[in-house]
Amino acid sequence: MTANTVPAARTAAPARRAGPSPRLLLYVVVYLLTALWLVPVMVALVTSFRTNSEIIAQGIWSLPHKLSFDSFVEAWNRGGLSHYLPNSFIITIPSLIITLFFSSLAGFALARFKFPGERLILFVFVAGMMLPFQILLLPVFRLSNWLGIYNTYLAVIMIHSAFQLGFCTFILRNYMRTIPGEILEAARMDGCGEFRIYGRIMLPLSLPAIAAIATLEFTWIFNDFLWALILIQNDALKPVTTGLAALQGQYIQDWTVIIAGSLIATMPTVLVFLFLQRYFIQGLTLGATKG
Repeated sequence: MTANTVPAARTAAPARRAGPSPRLLLYVVVYLLTALWLVPVMVALVTSFRTNSEIIAQGIWSLPHKLSFDSFVEAWNRGGLSHYLPNSFIITIPSLIITLFFSSLAGFALARFKFPGERLILFVFVAGMMLPFQILLLPVFRLSNWLGIYNTYLAVIMIHSAFQLGFCTFILRNYMRTIPGEILEAARMDGCGEFRIYGRIMLPLSLPAIAAIATLEFTWIFNDFLWALILIQNDALKPVTTGLAALQGQYIQDWTVIIAGSLIATMPTVLVFLFLQRYFIQGLTLGATKG
């Protein structure tokens, strides 16, 4: 060992300064975003248990002196949720069934059959997803008048089914392409027809994707405001979204009743998501990333 190598051996790289790890920063950002999202939810929840006079006197950020369920009772009775909420189910459930049935058929055909115009049909479905629905407000309004279905449940059910068909077909087509073709060939060799393959094999194997789409579609259709506002004027047929808008007066707003009604209206979508969340996550991660 020479004299020149000793200093070199003793020379060490400068120690890195200890600082916050990227994972710690990620946790901090996630917690901050979660808290930011929870603030309006908690304010709405607390406000729904207060009276309107108490909010006017003490402000919206003050804590309630006592919890009152009067706003929920008033929203259900005076706000008309007792018939607005069933109307939402009358519109949502048929729209969901029609959309899932036709999109699963179309997805099965596009995923497992080769025929002229296959890519063109898929392109039409994808292009329909990107079409801004605002430009179709007037044509849809005039079409519903021409068909004689304006101001009926059928008008809203048809428009929801038509608009959601492209997205559902695209997702189910991608998911069904991941199912091994050997299963279908074995079924055909045993004499199983295509519709029987669709009902007995493809639908059960596609249950995660169908449940994921059903969760999304139920939420979107149930919470829709614009199409119900355009196509339904009869108060007895309005869903809960447009019905709650009637609680907001021109000069006086009873915010406690409006917020209580909004919380009641969100319960069905929350329950559906909690019931199908396992399939929801599984279906999106398995089927939506393959083409």
